Amino acid sequence: MENFIGTLFNNVKDNEKVSNSKMTKKKYNVIDLFSGAGGFSLGFKSSGYFNILLSIDNNKSLSETYERNFKDVRHLTRDILSFDKKEIKELIKNEKVDVIIGGPPCQGFSIAGNIRRLEKNDERNKLFLGYLNFVKIVQPQIFIMENVARLVTHNKGQTFKTIKILFEKIGYNLEYKVLNSKNYGIPQERRRVFIIGKKENKSFEFPKKEVKIKTVKEAIEDLPELENGENSAIPNHNAMKHSNQMLEKMKFVKDGGNREDIPENLRPKSGDIRKYIRYKSNAPSVCVTGDMRKVFHYKQNRALTPRELARLQTFPDDFIFYGTSINIQQQIGNAVPPLLAQKISLKVKEYLDDKISES
Repeated sequence: MENFIGTLFNNVKDNEKVSNSKMTKKKYNVIDLFSGAGGFSLGFKSSGYFNILLSIDNNKSLSETYERNFKDVRHLTRDILSFDKKEIKELIKNEKVDVIIGGPPCQGFSIAGNIRRLEKNDERNKLFLGYLNFVKIVQPQIFIMENVARLVTHNKGQTFKTIKILFEKIGYNLEYKVLNSKNYGIPQERRRVFIIGKKENKSFEFPKKEVKIKTVKEAIEDLPELENGENSAIPNHNAMKHSNQMLEKMKFVKDGGNREDIPENLRPKSGDIRKYIRYKSNAPSVCVTGDMRKVFHYKQNRALTPRELARLQTFPDDFIFYGTSINIQQQIGNAVPPLLAQKISLKVKEYLDDKISES
């Protein structure tokens, strides 16, 4: 899979060089807010065209993973709301920040256009306003926000309308697109909205869809098979220990099957329908979330290991996650797939290069 991931990443860069011979060697500076384990940062860094100047996240375990994998990046484990204007300016000093990336929570917006009440409604609103404040003070040429796809329809569209108004007030035009990762070389069904903020009205070109769909089997079949609870020498490739009752249930679920395959006397009568299912080997994975303990390997009787989940997110095998098993699952499930981030980064590079050539 290192070869599989490496090929995916290298093909993106090679294809981009062929399709855009005007692309310059200039590197742009990036700040990653709500950086998590580092999927967004990894995608931008791996393109070769971006320097990650600074990353910020308030979660200690996420920060440990980030810092150990990005030793050359200044990372701060801080609440984004703890920064005032003076400190933000001191952080960047004389550096020009071209891009801000990140995924602040926005679903706390429950208003219908009443911006004055924004800060009082939900703690998550304050975190979004922290992101907004960074953009306002730093004034990057472009910013990219990632969030769940339903954000654009949340509260009958009022949430996104509010976000748009707030960014327009500080001089940014917004456009967005919902991308499904499976259409961009990632072996996973994952719909997320990417919001692009720019100072000009010039449109942003999102990555083009790919014809070939990558499958779960392609992504993980070369990893060593593991028994229930077995560990391996490969970092993060350790099988969780299931109860005998769980093992008895899962053995009935076929490749791509679900709880209906389980005999009625053993079948769970309620609960999340996305649980007690088995990955379909010849298709993209279901969306990787922070808890995949009841979604089973397509042929082995166990849940996927963190390493297998990381591969479905397109993290390379030398990217190591730190923390407890469930904590690591959450780090992986909440990340932006690095390969998708890289493809977006190349379009950001193209956009910024065009700005220079037009000036």
